[in-house]
Amino acid sequence: MPGVPLGRILRDRLTGDVNLHAAAQRREYAAVVDAIAADRPASVLDWGCGYGLISHDLKQRGLEVVSTDFDPGQPGRRPSSHFPDVEIDYLADPVALPFADGEFAAALSLGVLEHVADPGSSLDELHRVLRPGGKLYVYKLPNRFSWLEWIARRLDLEYHGTRPDDTLYTVRSAVALIERHGFAVESARWANMLPLTLPGALVARLTGPLWWLNRLLARVPGLNRLATNVEVMAIRS
Repeated sequence: MPGVPLGRILRDRLTGDVNLHAAAQRREYAAVVDAIAADRPASVLDWGCGYGLISHDLKQRGLEVVSTDFDPGQPGRRPSSHFPDVEIDYLADPVALPFADGEFAAALSLGVLEHVADPGSSLDELHRVLRPGGKLYVYKLPNRFSWLEWIARRLDLEYHGTRPDDTLYTVRSAVALIERHGFAVESARWANMLPLTLPGALVARLTGPLWWLNRLLARVPGLNRLATNVEVMAIRS
């Protein structure tokens, strides 16, 4: 395609519901579901659930899940467009949650906390609706020093930091933020050294080795500081 920037070509191919269909990305989501299901929380708040994929998978594992997302233009409860078994509470307020104090045993933020305008207030609200000892799972915080996002910026691909409220993190800054808002951090780490959302049948066939290598590289000291994401698990004190 002469005259068309490479970044635009790649961006067009990576648009749509790629997070739902890319095999390696689905492998990561399965690992998230496995981790939460292993803890067997009595109830889970899927905060900022998107299409409801994780809510759906957690429900399939027998967990009680309440799903929310932000839609100031059309608040209210309605089924997910992709997973009809998931009812999503679309909220008009970007911070306040319509739940009682201590209502949930666990809360999940998967690709959400980095996009909110006031992460501290949102963490305070998650702290409020979690019961003492409840667990907060934070996945896919964008790492400030990600090598993949460095490349994306130079290829004119989508990357974190383009939206007005985007926040980039390090392990240290993520832990400090979460601890300031009433949580005791149980674990924090870098995650994902390889691209997980590449489409195509060949990539799908290589999902097993790709996922294995992705996890292995994320354990290499020094190198893992260039990972795509930061993950934090914390307990509501």
